[in-house]
Amino acid sequence: MDADGAVRWLLRWAPRVAQDDLPLLVKELAPGLGATSILVYLVDYSQTRLVPLLPGAGVRRAAKPIDGSVAGRAYSTGLVHQEGGRVGRVWVPLAHGGDRLGVLEVNTAGRPGPEVRAASIAVAELVAQLLLTRQPQGDLIERVRRREPMQLAAEIVWGILPPLSFTTDRVQVAGVLEPCLDIGGDAFDYALNGDTLSVAIFDAVGHGNPASLLATLAIGAYRNARRTGLGLVDAARSVDKHLQAYRAGVFVSAVLAELDCTTGALNLVVAGHPAPLLLRQNKLVKEFPGPSALPLGLEHMSPVAPRFISEHMQPGDQVLFYTDGVIEARTQDGEFFGLDRLVDFVTRALADRLPLPETMRRLVRAILAHQHDQLQDDATAVLVQWRGPTAAAG
Repeated sequence: MDADGAVRWLLRWAPRVAQDDLPLLVKELAPGLGATSILVYLVDYSQTRLVPLLPGAGVRRAAKPIDGSVAGRAYSTGLVHQEGGRVGRVWVPLAHGGDRLGVLEVNTAGRPGPEVRAASIAVAELVAQLLLTRQPQGDLIERVRRREPMQLAAEIVWGILPPLSFTTDRVQVAGVLEPCLDIGGDAFDYALNGDTLSVAIFDAVGHGNPASLLATLAIGAYRNARRTGLGLVDAARSVDKHLQAYRAGVFVSAVLAELDCTTGALNLVVAGHPAPLLLRQNKLVKEFPGPSALPLGLEHMSPVAPRFISEHMQPGDQVLFYTDGVIEARTQDGEFFGLDRLVDFVTRALADRLPLPETMRRLVRAILAHQHDQLQDDATAVLVQWRGPTAAAG
């Protein structure tokens, strides 16, 4: 069976199976590809392990660490990796639209040839799509991705977040949210409509369920304003209005941004939030000016209307959005992670040509290591790269 035949077979049978049956369906494809077995591994919420999606597959596999395994290298780099000699194993990234889901393991009795490799890549692309379309229809995928029970506050926020990463030929977005299982009010959102990329990051006051509900309200109000067609300043006012109506005194710090993917024009409303950073050629170009508005929910306390900050990006530029939990992570001795360390880490990772999603994954690991895996506040960041008006895909 060639790549086209494998894809046609999956397209024929996939609509007839439920989420729990996907591992078995993928396994049944193996003989047609000249493989002995095919298995799906999903990335866990902490992005530290690749966990086998095994129900019904009739095999045993242990989770693979992302750092220090061939499977992990395939996930981290987004490239196909191969191991073994006469008995081969091919690791193919599972990704769709830049959203990294895990890897596909393809085992062969002999050294895999180019036909097996090509068919494995084609199958992985379709399996990634199947995982995304089936995810809302059952709980198997969610259970596999969790190392421990998720707190309700985290369940609320993760249920409304967009994919952590997104890629087109003109723009790339990569986000992280940590801790992943017990959240204190951080969230982010993005959407590409025509030539305009909208990005927002939020930090709701408080912790636990109240903060998660507040962040959810802020994202819902932001999406409503965006879909209604409101401009950046009016969208900030709309979110502010809904937060005031919800409960007096609550607030959410935020940055709302719009990027014209044709011209590179960037507009920001910085509402009582750490200002984003502009990076160019692996160097910090500028920290955007401080707040241009009060935190959302408190606009009535200021006689000055919200305003936006403008910047013109160059092809290849990145903008880093982050919450205060990133730079305020601290050691037992009280040493903060700090802005300088944040800039140094991200610029070095970009200089090493790491994919943007991998840069953000490693940033979270560095923050956790700095605070001995015990964050006192959410650490959330979003990195946006404008690739240019006519950038080639890839």
